[in-house]
Amino acid sequence: MARRTTALLLAVGLVAFTAACGDSEDDDEATPDGDSTTEEEGASATDCSVDALELVNDTVLTVGTDSPAFPPWFQDDDPANGEGFESAVAYAVADEMGFDEGEVTWTVVGFNNAIAPGEKDFDFDINQVSISEEREEAVDFSDPYYETNQALVGYEDSPAADATTLEDLQGLKLGAQVGTTSLDFIIDVIQPDAEPSVYNDNSQAKAALDAQQVDAVLFDLPTAFYVSSVEMEGTKVIGQFPAEAGEGDAFGLVFTEGDPLRDCANEALARLKESGRLDDIEQEWLSDVVDAPVIPVE
Repeated sequence: MARRTTALLLAVGLVAFTAACGDSEDDDEATPDGDSTTEEEGASATDCSVDALELVNDTVLTVGTDSPAFPPWFQDDDPANGEGFESAVAYAVADEMGFDEGEVTWTVVGFNNAIAPGEKDFDFDINQVSISEEREEAVDFSDPYYETNQALVGYEDSPAADATTLEDLQGLKLGAQVGTTSLDFIIDVIQPDAEPSVYNDNSQAKAALDAQQVDAVLFDLPTAFYVSSVEMEGTKVIGQFPAEAGEGDAFGLVFTEGDPLRDCANEALARLKESGRLDDIEQEWLSDVVDAPVIPVE
């Protein structure tokens, strides 16, 4: 495996050499039979064999994430144990790229550092980072490995606690933050009998839930997990809705801008999606383990 620094220096040198040689049609390379090929036509696809990959550390795939690492994305604050949705995804991607578990190492990267411009000390970062045009000006993202669902949070003794269908939610008082896809989802999809309660921010929504002014509050699933497991003791994720029923965020692996390793990770993700393995990981860690059943919308 080649070190990225060396590769980048070689790349810079190659660019400089190419620029010095001129441009446009004169750069076409003549072939022995008299034909010519452009630089684009002659380019080959990224070589994703392990030995050809340019890694930040020789012989291992370095994966970044923040600390502490919360469930259900990670378990026991230990990304290296393979447990939790994002830990399992990272190892599955690594496996598809040709790395054994022992060839994967983790490094702590703060969220803001992960999406800041510049060289990284990881090969990719996985930390519930939503893909956005603004962030893509500083880093590169893989194809999405997860699209967020909407989810209901309520107290375990709430009238909403046993809801398993949309009909079960019709007579309940629901709430959400103004201007969010969660509020739109209540209005457009759940369509409860009572107007939803609307709050300026999630803090107000949680306060209303705590005061039992509403039966449940709708968040995106990552927020719902955090609220129920960290912020509001006695609450739970009552249920989640299928991703295709709303307009959620998409999470992507983060790469240094221009890193060709992204192409290899995308190929790995495509195989995981095609085989159904990615769906199985999501079902295991974001539904079964956390007891957050899917509430159908049809």
